Amino acid sequence: MTIRHGIFAVLLALASSSVFALDAAGEQELARLQERWAQINYELPEARREAAFEQLASQAEAATRRNPDSAELKSWQGIILSTWAGAKGGLGALGLAKRARTAFEESLALDPQALDGSAYTSLATLYYQVPGWPIGFGDKAKAAELFDQALRLNPNGLDSNYFHADFLFREGHYREARAALEKALAAPDRPGRALADAGRREEAQRLLQRVEEELE
Repeated sequence: MTIRHGIFAVLLALASSSVFALDAAGEQELARLQERWAQINYELPEARREAAFEQLASQAEAATRRNPDSAELKSWQGIILSTWAGAKGGLGALGLAKRARTAFEESLALDPQALDGSAYTSLATLYYQVPGWPIGFGDKAKAAELFDQALRLNPNGLDSNYFHADFLFREGHYREARAALEKALAAPDRPGRALADAGRREEAQRLLQRVEEELE
C-alpha cells in the first residue's frame, strides 16, 4: 500500500478556544497557511503540488517556532506535512508521515479540543492510510479509536465525517459510510474556508457515488 494524494489532508477549520490562545499575528499566520493549503490542494496541477507543499511546510515550521504553545498551528503543521506526503507518494513519503504524526501528537498534548478536535481526525487518517508493520505504523484499530474521539468533539463536521466515511468505505461498511457522508455534506460552511469546503464537498460527492454503486 502506498500513501496517496490529498487523503491526508485533514483539515478542520473553526478554531475552538485553546489553552494557549493565538495572538492576532498568530491567527493571521494560521489563516494564511489554511488558505495556501487549499489553493495548493484544490487549484494547483498535481505535478506542482509536491514542491508547493514542501515550501508551505517550511512556512508552517517557522510559524510553530514562533508560537510553540499553539495546538492549532501544530495541527496545521501536521496537516501540511501529511498532504505533502500524499503528493510525494510511495514509501519515500513515510518519513513525512512520521513527522506529521509527531506534530498531531504534540498538538493533542497542548490542547485536544483545538480546532474542534482536528488533530484526532488527522491522526486517525494517518493510521488507516499509512502501511502497517513492518513497513509503517498503520493501525486500523487505532484509527477507529481516534475517529471515535474526533466525532465526540465534532459530530457534525465536514472533515471529521468525510474521513470517517472514507475509512468505513475502505473497510466495507458501506451503509455506515453513506450515513457519514450525508452528515459531511450537510455540515455548515466554515468562515474563511470557502475553497477548502468546496473541494472537500466535491470529494464527498465522488465518494458517495462509489458507496451507492457498492450498495446497488
